[in-house]
Amino acid sequence: MTRVRVLSDPDHLPALDPAFVIDRPAQGLGDASSPPRILLLYGSLRERSFSRLAVEEAARLLQLFGAETRIFDPSDLPLPDQVKGDDHPAVHELRELSMWSEGHVWCSPERHGQISGIMKVQIDHLPLEMKGMRPTQGRTLAVMQVSGGSQSFNAVNTLRLLGRWMRMFTIPNQSSVAMAYKEFDEAGRMKPSSYYDRIVDVMEELVRITVLMRPHAAQLVDRYSERKSAGIVVDRATDLSSIAIAKQSA
Repeated sequence: MTRVRVLSDPDHLPALDPAFVIDRPAQGLGDASSPPRILLLYGSLRERSFSRLAVEEAARLLQLFGAETRIFDPSDLPLPDQVKGDDHPAVHELRELSMWSEGHVWCSPERHGQISGIMKVQIDHLPLEMKGMRPTQGRTLAVMQVSGGSQSFNAVNTLRLLGRWMRMFTIPNQSSVAMAYKEFDEAGRMKPSSYYDRIVDVMEELVRITVLMRPHAAQLVDRYSERKSAGIVVDRATDLSSIAIAKQSA
């Protein structure tokens, strides 16, 4: 059993005006020999979940922009500590998908001025370190929210805080869809609007920054404290920063 949702009509983008679309927004920014790998998480189990519908629109756009996407279905994900050792197939699959990814999209409904419990459970199941591997560190992150009422930014602000805690690089742009029940048609597709246009902007930016960071992600999250804890001594003969300092001092 896989918990990756099948994306319906991946090539059908009725709200997008092709006259203004750049198919490969990251062209020339870095190594684009393979598609950026993006994991998308949503925060509601409702049959008509607007956070899921927004994530599906985001996934279609990401595929148009050259990315490979996976949407995780959290419907059977247990609560943290509910299963001994987190030994549950859904937890294993979520962590494997995060290890596979180079970037994430998180979209939560706003509930009581905050993210939903389903959204937080998924993030809580992603450890900072797992058998020497880090499921989130160094990944890019785009944050979105959907609201039943007027526009707010409570959920995306919390998602930004969580992204920082998970040592991710959250992109500057974000999406907040107000009165989401008005923004999707009966088929679950987003109507043309400034809200949809913002999601396009966010996905363009996510692809660009993910590709831009590709060759530098490991170096950007390299930490003195972790090298010290692991006993990894710096080799001065190959450390580019020390070589450059030595040349300037000579």
